[in-house]
Amino acid sequence: MGTLVKRNFDTSACVKQKYSPHIENASDCGQCITDTMLKHLSLVLLTLQNAILILVMRYTRTRPGDMYHATTAVVMSEILKVITSLVILATQEKTLTKFVCYLRDNIWRQPMDCLKVSVPSIIYTLQNNLLYIALSNLDAATFQVSYQLKILTTALFSVFMLNKKLSTHQWCALLILFVGVALVQFRPDDAKSSKLSTTAQKPMMGLFAVILSCFMSGFAGVYFEKILKGTKQSLWLRNVQLGSLGAIIGLITMEIKDGPKIQEKGFFFGYDYLVWVVIIFQSMGGLLVAVVVKYADNILKGFATSAAIVLSCIASIYLFDFRLSLPFTTGAFLVIISVYIYSKYVPENDLPQVSEYAGKKEKSPSRVM
Repeated sequence: MGTLVKRNFDTSACVKQKYSPHIENASDCGQCITDTMLKHLSLVLLTLQNAILILVMRYTRTRPGDMYHATTAVVMSEILKVITSLVILATQEKTLTKFVCYLRDNIWRQPMDCLKVSVPSIIYTLQNNLLYIALSNLDAATFQVSYQLKILTTALFSVFMLNKKLSTHQWCALLILFVGVALVQFRPDDAKSSKLSTTAQKPMMGLFAVILSCFMSGFAGVYFEKILKGTKQSLWLRNVQLGSLGAIIGLITMEIKDGPKIQEKGFFFGYDYLVWVVIIFQSMGGLLVAVVVKYADNILKGFATSAAIVLSCIASIYLFDFRLSLPFTTGAFLVIISVYIYSKYVPENDLPQVSEYAGKKEKSPSRVM
């Protein structure tokens, strides 16, 4: 009987040893499928967000009727970003007590850490205001292509502030990018303005706003990456800090620029469902980039950017009577190629690294805004 029992025990052990790897493989396979689905879903959403935001924002800034105040839209976008990040944090912490303690320990008890975040927060808020100025004076397609200059400014700031090394292919891609953006600005006189625009267009002001916005985006992104390294705070907590400070800065900017008008007409003057679409999509931008960085890679993110450029150009032809020209087409093509090359040939020591915090392993994103 003792021998029989022993045999039964050994058989069970063998069965467990034989089949447990299959169970683990099945679990890993399911997780792999989930990650793949999230990767493709996040890329599709990021592409649509990049394209639709620019198109709808351009339309709301040039259509007839009551014009909303861009400064109020920036404030609402920051508030929505904070609310979304808080909901995600609350879901991760699972209980209200843990959630409150987490915020207390990482925000209230670390004022100096929040002070560090205030620098990129101020810059991002001003940059968002500049985007409205740019899209009020540039058509959607030209803006979408020109705004890719942020890749160049981010790369330059990364080299000087973080001592990052760029590959030869990346330097060539940056040169191609600059040439492409320059070509886009040379367009025939009959294609410079849309017939559907009802507001006075100032292309030079729009271009200046884009260039300044690109420099601010590059500096803020690299600065934010620098303070992220070596910290244990999660991505969503950083979004709460950025959004909260951004909302405060946005309110100050709103009061300085549009204070008397808002007091006269109201905070939500000119708002309709399209304005809310702009606000929602703008607040989603940073969160989507965070998800893409976690589940995808630089090449796929670059593909999403290129796809958004193509979609914006095609949609502008039908929605805004946009006319393609040889310089614009050539420049847009060069920009798309440069984005692909820059994303593909990333030095191995500059690939996203895995950092561990809050008991979970995640990729460290370089920029979330």
